[in-house]
Amino acid sequence: QVQVVESGGGLVQPGGSLRLSCTAPTYTLRFYAMAWFRQAPGKEREGVSLIGASGRLTNYADSVKGRFTISRDNAKNTVYLQMNNLKPEDTAVYYCAASNLEYVELVEWRFDYWGQGTQVTVSS
Repeated sequence: QVQVVESGGGLVQPGGSLRLSCTAPTYTLRFYAMAWFRQAPGKEREGVSLIGASGRLTNYADSVKGRFTISRDNAKNTVYLQMNNLKPEDTAVYYCAASNLEYVELVEWRFDYWGQGTQVTVSS
């Protein structure tokens, strides 16, 4: 019954930036670890970034370190993924996910609630 919703995807050129947002319209996320995953056509879903419930602890996939930043504003019940210097290989459907625990490893099975995904396409 916990629904999370992503937004902010779109088409950008290589080197461009995009910010994704995730929120739960009717449920508070402030006690949940949150994460972003992505899945490209023909590839497995992979973890992109994780943020603990307090926002103090974060983790990133090696492929996005230095380019992506995860953050949250619990007062707004929103989690963000700022994506800079985007590359074509970043093209994927990006999913927001919530875990009932306050901090977990960035693996799919730890996450209990998932958004429907938002498409990010990086192309000239």
